[in-house]
Amino acid sequence: MDREFVDKRISEIASGVCSRLGFEFVHSELAGTKRNATVRVFVDKDGGLTIDDCADASRAIEAELDALDLIPDAYVLEVSSPGLERELYSIGDFQKFAGKAARLKLNREINGAKSLKGTIISVSGDEILFADNRLGEMTLGYDQVQKANLVFDISEDLGKK
Repeated sequence: MDREFVDKRISEIASGVCSRLGFEFVHSELAGTKRNATVRVFVDKDGGLTIDDCADASRAIEAELDALDLIPDAYVLEVSSPGLERELYSIGDFQKFAGKAARLKLNREINGAKSLKGTIISVSGDEILFADNRLGEMTLGYDQVQKANLVFDISEDLGKK
């Protein structure tokens, strides 16, 4: 089993299923070993997902994976929402969540910091304008970001002040 090929096909299948069901495909990953694989698929939709949405996506993705016999051994399929503090996987995610609070882990230090917490101001091409709570506004290349997550703020995100 060529893991890279299988991982890519899983993403393509899950993306197609999500498109047909009216969901947003966020990300997929293949974890575990060849004989004990776990396929994780993160999906979303406007207004949030229900358990029934996850079950529908799971059944449809599983049917396509099994029809192709893409993973020859037994596997576990997990379909879920990306969560309140969802990971940002692409520059498009940064564009989508401009104006939102985020936590960034950088590949290398900038102004003495490798971790930033603040607000995504805007995105232009592959550059992110970010307002860090300690260091102020800065422009980062997307290639400088090792990992990024939204930060859930209960008072802001639930409209309570």
